[in-house]
Amino acid sequence: MTRFAGAVRPRLARAAQAVRPRLARTATAAKPRVARLARAVSPQAARITRPKTWQYTAGAATAGLALAAGVVTAAGPWDSTGQRTAERDRAAAQERTGGADHGRHTDTSNSSGTAAETPLPAPSAASVLTGLGGGTSTVKSAPNGKALAGVLGPLLDAPELGTRGAAVVDVASGKVLYGEAAAKPLVPASTTKIATAAAALAALGPEHRLTTRTALEPDTKELVLVGGGDPTLTARKEAEGWASLRELAAATAEGLKKHGLREVTLSYDTTLYTGPDLHPIGVNDNIARVTPLMADEARTDGSTSGPAPRAADPAKDAATKFASFLADHGIKTTSPGPSKATNRAESLAEVASPPLSILVERMLTNSDNDIAEALARHTAVASGERADFAGADEAIRARLRKLGLPVTGAVFKDGSGLNRDDRLTAGLLTALLAKASDPAHPELRSTLTGLPVAGFTGTLASRYTDGAAGVVRAKTGTLTGVNALAGTVVDQDGRLLAFAFMATGTTDAGAAQTALDSTATALAACGCD
Repeated sequence: MTRFAGAVRPRLARAAQAVRPRLARTATAAKPRVARLARAVSPQAARITRPKTWQYTAGAATAGLALAAGVVTAAGPWDSTGQRTAERDRAAAQERTGGADHGRHTDTSNSSGTAAETPLPAPSAASVLTGLGGGTSTVKSAPNGKALAGVLGPLLDAPELGTRGAAVVDVASGKVLYGEAAAKPLVPASTTKIATAAAALAALGPEHRLTTRTALEPDTKELVLVGGGDPTLTARKEAEGWASLRELAAATAEGLKKHGLREVTLSYDTTLYTGPDLHPIGVNDNIARVTPLMADEARTDGSTSGPAPRAADPAKDAATKFASFLADHGIKTTSPGPSKATNRAESLAEVASPPLSILVERMLTNSDNDIAEALARHTAVASGERADFAGADEAIRARLRKLGLPVTGAVFKDGSGLNRDDRLTAGLLTALLAKASDPAHPELRSTLTGLPVAGFTGTLASRYTDGAAGVVRAKTGTLTGVNALAGTVVDQDGRLLAFAFMATGTTDAGAAQTALDSTATALAACGCD
């Protein structure tokens, strides 16, 4: 046992240093039970003489299981699914700790403005909501509104924030704790993506996948690459879980050879979407043309997130790459051109994206404009609206209204928030976040799990170097003269709060960002009884 303890002790020490001070309450609550377990095991351990190797192993395992059982019992209550009940009820602990890709699909470039070596996501900040010590809750009541106003009001009155709108909601009760012009429509910038995420998840479901396929016309032997609106389709050798254009080419080549074909006319189909494909901001490194067929978001610099130069014609670019992959498998094609697959065309092969919940997380963590516009179009298609900017506006508002959310004054000129004519209210943003936390709407949870974690992931990786790191989770929004922040935070009393801070007419982006971060930090530090 001594050797076992010596081997484990360094690892435990490192783990203990990584755990936040609040979790010390777990050890306090569990200590009496652990002590009783230790006393119960000690007499039996004393009777063991000349232990063999297997006895050391069995003894260590038994003691470890007993210790774990004591701690787990102390940390209850737990429900029948193995999830702590408070976390279930408040949607605090989602299926993926940290809420991002956890190293599976992370960006290793510096193009996003996020350091390539930033740490992996911290555990979900709201995992400390339940009371410890035999199931007795230590979570206090929601903050006092007047006390909260006394803390947030002066910070939001900072002149660098210009025209403001703000709201704070207690997630568990749905009670509005604070509001300043909370119903005033303001330019939301990228916080629009929270609404886009919720609408898409409500319309399609979290398990929905976006499919890219190939079809062979029976008479002309024309091969059509059919775009399915998946901006995460990749042409890279290592697909890392995303739909692979190379794999689609390999499967398609196999199908063509079964038909005795080694030379075909290659076309591509982008008819899933309608209307103009150029975003109103024009040609811009922040977004590709909005088309249902593209590979790697039409990036030409090898990046995976952030601004980047884009192919002028994303669909043709993807089809050209597809042709080269077919050539690698012995299939010769013509130069690809636009077409439309008929109903008589035979499907040869297809590849599918990860579940929609994963796409939503990537969109929110990296503030991915291309995914946002794709999800807005898919929401329109699922809602029977035209798959263009106007149709997406109608579809998103309709889906949010169906969820019982306050959409008065909301305008969605796009799904990404790049359009300065978008309008949202702080009240709608906090209502969205509270709805995503509702156990009655598990389909919306990735709206929360995708939020960047302060000091750890996405657009917040380099922010919150103070005590709010790992505690604040929020979507940022930044345009010239616009700064916004909306997300969740666990306050000092263990309450999960949803907040939205919006500012327009800002003249110093850095100062405005700092002011918003300071306000969120103050909210995290607030007991505000």
